[in-house]
Amino acid sequence: MSGTATPARTAVAPLTTEDAELLVSAARSAAERAGVTVSVSVLDAGGHPLAFRRDDRAVLISGETSTRKAFTALQLDAPTADLVDAVRPDGLFHTLPTALDRPLLFIAGGLPVHRDGRLIGAIGVGGGAPDQDHAFAAAALDALV
Repeated sequence: MSGTATPARTAVAPLTTEDAELLVSAARSAAERAGVTVSVSVLDAGGHPLAFRRDDRAVLISGETSTRKAFTALQLDAPTADLVDAVRPDGLFHTLPTALDRPLLFIAGGLPVHRDGRLIGAIGVGGGAPDQDHAFAAAALDALV
């Protein structure tokens, strides 16, 4: 055996309910400043809901889109904004949305959440334009320190 050892993996704190509430609050605050009503979903590393909030005036479908965006970002460990081209007819994931019986959504607004380089959950924002939703989710991540 060679003299190099595999580094031990240290435990990373999971995404907590408190973290999730902070993410929801920060995303909603960013949306409010922009005058946009949204829904925000936060999932843990297993894809289980930790927090959800739909503004009273947000379109009803935004609740579903925020959750699907978070799920997609979690499953592929990538911002949904970076995946939009991958599902075009000539894209790498062209058949993925129909091949799986899962709620994937390739529209900007979903971001994975990492701690110490490890995936611990995801946030999804729906209700604004895709670029706005992405910005609101990014603002929420910035608030999670």
